[in-house]
Amino acid sequence: MKKILLIGGTKEAVTLNRELFARPDIDLVTSLAGRTAQPATLKGHVVTGGFGGTAGLAEFIDQNRVDHIIDASHPYAEQITRTAITVCRAKGIPCLRYLRPAWEKQQEDHWIAAGNMEDAPEKTKNFNRVFLSIGRQELAHFEKIPRKYFLVRTIEPIEFNPENSQAELIRARGPFTLEDEARLMVEHRIDLIVSKNSGGAATYPKIEAARQLRIPVVMIDRPETTEGKIFSRLQDLIAAIDG
Repeated sequence: MKKILLIGGTKEAVTLNRELFARPDIDLVTSLAGRTAQPATLKGHVVTGGFGGTAGLAEFIDQNRVDHIIDASHPYAEQITRTAITVCRAKGIPCLRYLRPAWEKQQEDHWIAAGNMEDAPEKTKNFNRVFLSIGRQELAHFEKIPRKYFLVRTIEPIEFNPENSQAELIRARGPFTLEDEARLMVEHRIDLIVSKNSGGAATYPKIEAARQLRIPVVMIDRPETTEGKIFSRLQDLIAAIDG
């Protein structure tokens, strides 16, 4: 029997949790960072709150006799991905990474590339009304940008008080349709969106709405992931477990 630690946080991780839990040849434990108050319901043993870095993860692996890690965290969850790779290398156990495909720019899109989150604030300088669709943990990068209107939509309550700009905070839980996103942007007179290239269908309507309304998008590149075995299809990852 394989003892697998599944690092979650994505819709695909929920699918993997259900498929792997149903298998009699797998003993599954699933990890969540614990940042969302109402996460998706998962099956089996679930741990929350992180591991405390490489030492904590290494200790968890030893105590629970984990022999495989599947990293199905968010494409921008750089820290846990790096930690998992480092620990698996030290322990000599497989680390399989599920990375959903990035969105591809269409001919009608106006994307402004940002190499990382630190580069993104500078890209907003020629715009006035900015929809920050980047998650709550990255908002601090925009706190010192002056003379802007920022629209921020989150599931959880947040504090975002830019020094010399206006911020409007909306709490809402998706998924949102193309019509929802277009209406939001028109009502708030948005002239720029800042987004991570998260991939997947769940948040793609905002990109479609920007295309339809001819609104530019500052698209933040994904962190580079070059180590470990990387899969973009769940069925290929599951086949690798069996291999």
